Amino acid sequence: MREYFLITDRLGFSEWKEEDIDLARSLWGDENVTKYICATGKFTEPDIMNRLQSEIENGKRYGVQYWPIFDLKTEDIIGCCGLRPYDLKGKIYEIGFHLRSLYWGKGLAPEAAKAVIHFAFDSLHASDLFAGHNPNNANSKKVLERLGFLYTGDEYYAPTGLYHPSYRYQS
Repeated sequence: MREYFLITDRLGFSEWKEEDIDLARSLWGDENVTKYICATGKFTEPDIMNRLQSEIENGKRYGVQYWPIFDLKTEDIIGCCGLRPYDLKGKIYEIGFHLRSLYWGKGLAPEAAKAVIHFAFDSLHASDLFAGHNPNNANSKKVLERLGFLYTGDEYYAPTGLYHPSYRYQS
C-alpha cells in the first residue's frame, strides 16, 4: 500500500521512487500521454527512465515532483500532477499534469490540480504558479482556464520544439 501525503475525494498523491519504473512505463510509455510533451510524440525506454530520475531528483533537491497520483479505491496509477521549480528566487513553481488516457474526461485533472495549487500556496508559500501546454492540446487549455489561470503569452518549450501557450495563477 502506498503512502499518500495529499488526498482529495478520489486521489492520493505519493512520491516517485526508484522502484516505480513499471508505474512510470504505464504512464509515459503511453503515446496518448506523450504525444503532447515531446517532439517525437513517444518516449523511449531511456526517456521514461530519465523522466523518472528527474522527478526523483526534483523531490530530493526542491521538495516537489510531478507526483504520481492514484485512485483511492483501486490504488491504480492515474497519472501524475505536481510542481517543478520555475523561478525559485521569486517562489514561482510550474504546475503540470499527465494522466493516463484511460482516465481522461473524468474531472481528475482539475481535481488533482486544485489540490496541488493549494499545496503550492499553503505549504510552499508560492507567490505565483506558471503553466503551459502544447498548442495542440485543447483539453489542457480548458482545464487551466477553468482553474483560473490567465494567459500571458507563448513560451518556447524545447522538448517539443514549439511555442506553448503560457499562463500564470496568483492566489
